[in-house]
Amino acid sequence: MANIIDMPKLSDTMTVGTLIKWLKAEGDAVKTGDMLAEVETDKATMELESFFDGTLLKIFAPGGSQVAIGDPLCAVGKPGETVAAPAKKAPTAAPPQPAPAPAPARKTGSPSPVAATAPVVATHAFSATTPSGRLKISPLARKLALEMGIDASEVAGSGPGGRITRVDILAVETNGGATSSARLATVPPSLAVPPATSAAIVTLPTTAPIQEEKLVPVSNMRATIARRLVESKVTVPHFYLDLEIDAGPLLELRARLNATLEKEAGGVKLSVNDFVLKAVADTLRAVPAMNCSWAGNAIQQHAGVHVSFAVAIEDGLITPVIRDTHTKSLATISREVKDLARRAKEKKLTPAEFTGGTFCVTNLGMMGIDRFCAIINPPNAAILAVGATVKKPVVAGDAIVIGQRMNLTLSGDHRVVDGATGAQFLAALKALLEKPALMLL
Repeated sequence: MANIIDMPKLSDTMTVGTLIKWLKAEGDAVKTGDMLAEVETDKATMELESFFDGTLLKIFAPGGSQVAIGDPLCAVGKPGETVAAPAKKAPTAAPPQPAPAPAPARKTGSPSPVAATAPVVATHAFSATTPSGRLKISPLARKLALEMGIDASEVAGSGPGGRITRVDILAVETNGGATSSARLATVPPSLAVPPATSAAIVTLPTTAPIQEEKLVPVSNMRATIARRLVESKVTVPHFYLDLEIDAGPLLELRARLNATLEKEAGGVKLSVNDFVLKAVADTLRAVPAMNCSWAGNAIQQHAGVHVSFAVAIEDGLITPVIRDTHTKSLATISREVKDLARRAKEKKLTPAEFTGGTFCVTNLGMMGIDRFCAIINPPNAAILAVGATVKKPVVAGDAIVIGQRMNLTLSGDHRVVDGATGAQFLAALKALLEKPALMLL
């Protein structure tokens, strides 16, 4: 009897998977451990492994299709054995789409709206190309098409099953895409930004381009993020504590270390975030009440400190974990962060590399954000939001000097920790970041 391989649950938040391509064809001999296909989950692209020896008798889901967890993917059995596709799970009904809002009535005697003379810019123009109404396109290709103003529904896909890839979108641009039917619009002259001058003032056009209203389907990752963040804000009682620190000593130490590392370690550089992650790990050892999770009717105290950090990727973000962060040096943390962040953006992380964190750090300082409040990533009891380092006047004794200041905002789960515990944690973290040489001991 043939063995049916179903869509496995490859991450803790996965509900469906996108079958990118098959690595084996019907009739191929397979062994246990052979890679059968590439599957895109809500967090990463992973390989589907065979659990049986035999022949790949039948493929039930073509490349590019979305398959729910538990639905059949393929059958492996003896050569020549016949197999029929097993029944799939009953699909859930799609929510009704809202009707477009009616245009507001114009008062009698009021002037008619001025027609836009610039070309119409569509915010999204992907149309259905499959019976299920889904355009077969990779997330990166979708993003490129939107940025370039290309109608992806008119692009021929060269990937498995006609899937549109990044190469296909770039080919439109290379082959005169600005004049092809796949090009939606060019930037109207009225929106062109003049060359920057010391006294230049950029004025907005009096008539903005008309935007086409559309519903944009969300990816598996974005849908999961939406669900988990709603759960967090609804079920977790957040409280917020804000603290400003002197980042001058940290920046000075970082500059000295990087100057040495550049000569002796082949250009290795420590980031401000590396110092923050190390300091957070050491502080969690000093204030273990913050290294906990809510467990329904109890508080789980974690023995190890596993600090995760937010990485912005296409369609959302992911939080890779540095295991046993408190046992690692700054240089080791820096190397792991760079490796995990790179593979996160390539969607090559394994589930073990983005689950199991006990505390999370999110940093928008490199994007110019001074301060912000982050949403807790359950089951963590807290998350630290790190802002940009900015120069500002500060009082030093009886004088006002220019200081380097950094803002830290702690979001805490009030079921697990109280304000006093959060304040104790921030005070200890501030003391360590303002004397960063202690992290080198």
